[in-house]
Amino acid sequence: MLDIILGLAAVFLLIATLLPFLPLHHWSVRGFDFPRLQLACLAIVVGAVQGIWSDADWRWLSMAVCALVALVQGGYILPWTPFWPKQVKFIGKSDERRHITLLIANVLTPNRNAQGLLEQIHEHQPDVVLTLESDAWWGRQLEHSLSEEWPHDVKIPLDNLYGMHLFSRIPLEDAEVKWLIQSDIPSIHTWLPMPDGTRIRFHALHPRPPSPSESDVSLWRDAELLLVGKGIEQSEHQPTLVAGDLNDVAWSGTTRRFCRVSRMLDPRRGRGMFSTFHAKYPFLRWPLDHIFISDHFQLVMMQRLKYYGSDHFPILATFSYQPARKEENDPSVADSEDRRDAQETIQEASQKGDGEA
Repeated sequence: MLDIILGLAAVFLLIATLLPFLPLHHWSVRGFDFPRLQLACLAIVVGAVQGIWSDADWRWLSMAVCALVALVQGGYILPWTPFWPKQVKFIGKSDERRHITLLIANVLTPNRNAQGLLEQIHEHQPDVVLTLESDAWWGRQLEHSLSEEWPHDVKIPLDNLYGMHLFSRIPLEDAEVKWLIQSDIPSIHTWLPMPDGTRIRFHALHPRPPSPSESDVSLWRDAELLLVGKGIEQSEHQPTLVAGDLNDVAWSGTTRRFCRVSRMLDPRRGRGMFSTFHAKYPFLRWPLDHIFISDHFQLVMMQRLKYYGSDHFPILATFSYQPARKEENDPSVADSEDRRDAQETIQEASQKGDGEA
């Protein structure tokens, strides 16, 4: 009986590994982009148990399948471990006037422990605070506590799990709220002026995820991210930050294509996953909350903050504006296939509007 169970587990792991290679947007396919670390670990366990306790004639085939699964999944997640070259260089001490610190937090709308988040904001004193899933109640708590020290803001209180609030010590120039792909999913786009006169472009995103409760397909998420990526590419690579809960993992095809198209950098590459979701279940965690940077910046520090009741951990990062050291970073570069696929995804989403794909 154990042999059969282990054999079926190996078949499931193989199917779960192969499904994401299909060029389909359906959540039942794209959902397997997320748990690659978990699937790799399960493959190792299943293969080891089979090698130790199984005596079936076909156990070697099953063990080979588990080894293949572990290798494929491990190949995807390896760049987000310390065993990979760092994409963004660490600068350490530098002129603090060139620093910018961001704190990103998906608050989980029903969570009412605002004090747990606000204490962390006041402790770490970021320049920019971005909250996702923040409704009118959250907006009142944030404004009451933050408006004095972070007087510049953009508020989008919504009850549909896609509200956003942006608070900043830095003036927000030409701030816009856009509804890029779907009419109920906002995004924030603004400029952050630095003391030396440099203006940093900032994009705050929270696209809809592919899931049975949200959307049957990943098309809307993919198109929003790639649309912003193409805009960054067309802006001649100005200093840029992109942040938010992207409802996508760092190693997915869409997120990696976004980075290639926009030439944005992921400061976690070569450092760790900094998994922010799910905060309550350690075995079911992956990196959903992101901060991407253009090659004008280097990393001062990055950390995941404490649990405060949300299903996401906050993430905090400080970057130093160092345009003269751009060549030290290692951006990925898009090819013609990346640009074609990005354009086709955006066109398909635009043609279907808010309808279901």
